[in-house]
Amino acid sequence: MKLKGKQKRFLRAQAHHLHPIFSVGKNGLNQTWLAQLDGALQKRELIKVNLQQSADETVEQVQAYIEDNTKIQVVQTIGRVLVLFQPASEEKYQDVSLRVQTLA
Repeated sequence: MKLKGKQKRFLRAQAHHLHPIFSVGKNGLNQTWLAQLDGALQKRELIKVNLQQSADETVEQVQAYIEDNTKIQVVQTIGRVLVLFQPASEEKYQDVSLRVQTLA
């Protein structure tokens, strides 16, 4: 599902207090990293990812890589931080996504 403006604003507000739990470093982007991202999003639905100073990729490259290879949506980029959202497949973890659906 493509997020609407109101839904993105809600997600940005929800992500405001979060700290980045993943980072992109000199190891770069690969399928293992994407699988770890997906696993974290299945439990949390909304996370932040930080781009380290040593990373060879730009924020735009990381965003494109994530969106081209997964169903994860980049809600916002702030400097070197990306806010990612993906609805959880298990009902017990669906908190944020259920609230997002009510804003449709």
